[in-house]
Amino acid sequence: MNKAVLSILVALPLAFVQSLLIAQESFPRTPSGKPDFSGNYDTSSLTPMNRPAEFGDREYYTAEEVMAISDGAANRLAYGDEPLDPDRSAPEAGANVGAYDGFWMNFGDSASAINGNYRTSIITYPENGRMPALTEEGKEKAAMRIPFEWPQEYSKGGAWWLEEPDVHPFDGPENLSLGTRCIYTGVASLPVTSLPYNNIKKVVQTEDYLMIYIEWNHWARIIRINDGEHKHVSHASYDGDSIAWWEGDTLVVETVNILNEAPREVADRRIVERFSRNDDGGIVYGYTVEDANYTDSYSAEVSWRLTDKEPYEFACHEGNHAMIGILAGARRQEMEYRKNNSL
Repeated sequence: MNKAVLSILVALPLAFVQSLLIAQESFPRTPSGKPDFSGNYDTSSLTPMNRPAEFGDREYYTAEEVMAISDGAANRLAYGDEPLDPDRSAPEAGANVGAYDGFWMNFGDSASAINGNYRTSIITYPENGRMPALTEEGKEKAAMRIPFEWPQEYSKGGAWWLEEPDVHPFDGPENLSLGTRCIYTGVASLPVTSLPYNNIKKVVQTEDYLMIYIEWNHWARIIRINDGEHKHVSHASYDGDSIAWWEGDTLVVETVNILNEAPREVADRRIVERFSRNDDGGIVYGYTVEDANYTDSYSAEVSWRLTDKEPYEFACHEGNHAMIGILAGARRQEMEYRKNNSL
């Protein structure tokens, strides 16, 4: 082998390492040299949480499938922006009249790109890309949760709950869910999942703390870095107690002492999140949940894209004044029900 060829073979790996280092150094870092994740991120994603059955065990989308997902989102947005016919008739009685129009929604405009690859599901374990089943005890506890909205079978008109002796949805504020009361929305916060709107997250990082401001329900998670020990279980809260440490350029966050709303108890649950840099400058957000209510643990991975958008104030009930209307309306319905049924 001549010296010129040998020099090229030696130079190629060195050039690759050098370019990799340049790419890594293009990410902001703290004074101590750790990645600085501070910034605003859009966590919306059109990648489904559970892998659709038609993909079987296939882990990644093709380029054509990724394009079709983006095109479909653009078409739905364009359809939602079309003006409505002002002469249209009223919907049928009892029909679903819908919710917010497309302007207020933010499902995302693409599947999640993680270092150039697009998974067919956010769930990465179990291997089938689908959530594990609930245990029998888990099913019983799920049935105890306070619903955000009552199922259709309860919509009988009037004060239907008076016919259900074991159901008390409007006795007082505490009978409604935390989400309805505009206090806390777990799926937006721990672990973070993509929702129909309010998907902007603001991250502020120092050497000792990572703060994630979550637009939905104006919640701020404060994570201690290199603290070492969790607080006592008596300090349990809805978003638990989180401590973090560095594994190379990945920030690992462990959360325990998570308080359930109903049944009100400290959950037998441990969540480990991992924050690392994506090749687009955003964050690869991964997590593993160990929950006694499920037959197995589960893991997931999704991208957070850098954005120049700012989180909006999540006013929700504007100081929760709507709660007065909810409860007052229930009292009026009960009065009319008792009058009409001679109770």
